[in-house]
Amino acid sequence: MTTAVLPRGPRGNFISGNLPAFKKDWLGFVTHVAREFGDIVQLRFGPKPVVLLSHPDYVEYVLVTNNRNFTKDFTLRLYKVILGNGLLTSEGDFWLRQRRMIQPAFQKQRIASFGQTMVSYTERMLANWNDGAVIDIHAHFMQLALEIAAKTLFDADVAADAHDVGVALETALASINNRFNSLFWLPGWLPTPNNLQLRRAVRRLDDVLYRIIDERRKRGEDRGDLLSLLLQARDEDGSCMTDQQLRDEAMTLFLAGHETTALALSWTCYLLGQHPEVVADLETELATVLGGRSPAAEDYSRLRYTERVVMESMRLYPPAFGIGREAIQDCEIAGYPISAGMPLFFHQWVIHRDPRFFTDPEQFLPDRWADGLAQRLPKYAYFPFGGGPRLCIGNTFAMMEAVLILATMAQKFRVQLVPHHPVEIWPTITLRPKHGIKVALKKR
Repeated sequence: MTTAVLPRGPRGNFISGNLPAFKKDWLGFVTHVAREFGDIVQLRFGPKPVVLLSHPDYVEYVLVTNNRNFTKDFTLRLYKVILGNGLLTSEGDFWLRQRRMIQPAFQKQRIASFGQTMVSYTERMLANWNDGAVIDIHAHFMQLALEIAAKTLFDADVAADAHDVGVALETALASINNRFNSLFWLPGWLPTPNNLQLRRAVRRLDDVLYRIIDERRKRGEDRGDLLSLLLQARDEDGSCMTDQQLRDEAMTLFLAGHETTALALSWTCYLLGQHPEVVADLETELATVLGGRSPAAEDYSRLRYTERVVMESMRLYPPAFGIGREAIQDCEIAGYPISAGMPLFFHQWVIHRDPRFFTDPEQFLPDRWADGLAQRLPKYAYFPFGGGPRLCIGNTFAMMEAVLILATMAQKFRVQLVPHHPVEIWPTITLRPKHGIKVALKKR
């Protein structure tokens, strides 16, 4: 291995290193570091060195080329208290077995069967919207995506439980985010108010999920939802998932199946509220393709501009805006040594806005995707769903859901941003609007 040292980064505090600057303005800090110091930079969080990678080739090396040498970073381990050993948090052979068993649930035909649910639930939400009303559209999308996730995962017969699960899940996520944003992490076993709140929420989630799993096992029926498919899934040796595994995967899909989609739609509406010319082009496509009728799953491939709007929104405001890994064994990246145990971070937020890959990178330009840009870019210049073997298993589901919801909504309403409402980016583990996104509804 080369003896080269990593390039210098910004000087930090003698004791805490770069951690205070990172915590104060996460997105601004990593963007500054990447632009000022280069594509591979060593930082220090307290006594611990970390590496920031900001080039698609280096991302590909970690996620694809040498993916077996990298494990999930410490931030995702915080989620284990909620998700257990699900796809998002598990590793190694166990993860591979689970991925293999779950993959059939996300086949194209099965995903298409959920299109009607996505549209009908959106229309139910819109039926309660009124012309001129002011709403927090992020809160509405969170509730809508939660209901769609509950229906597609658990089926409608547990809708009442799904609401309780959603409330408990939000409470648990808030507790995790509080801990994540603390400069000093207290052990999870300490009876702090935050830890006690988290434990109560997880107990509520477990009570509901284990009861649903038990009822489904006894009935043995296929209700057309994802839980039915998980119950039927078999490994190559014929074994099925245990109740614990079912619980962990159901919780993972429930979490991933609603928050990221809601965020993608929220930021899309935020951008549309600033760009009436994009709204006009979007409405033209909807009138041409749909002619006033409700969209269906088979329209997804025809709503090309609508898809470009969502893609461009996720370029500028990727719901999962950064990825972390830790090296298992010593290796090299770009000729620089990476020691075993060293954390590495790379941010979609930074790379998606890099002028080397995107013209006018800060501008919202959906038509930049119209002429095959995705095929010309370096593979990991745009990666809102991650990549490699651990590419988000629900990426096709999420894209279809976002496009169909946006198409359904934009046919009936325009949104106008409420003046002076602070839309503040809140980077936790996902990219949230801290104070929501207030809009005035304008019925078409």
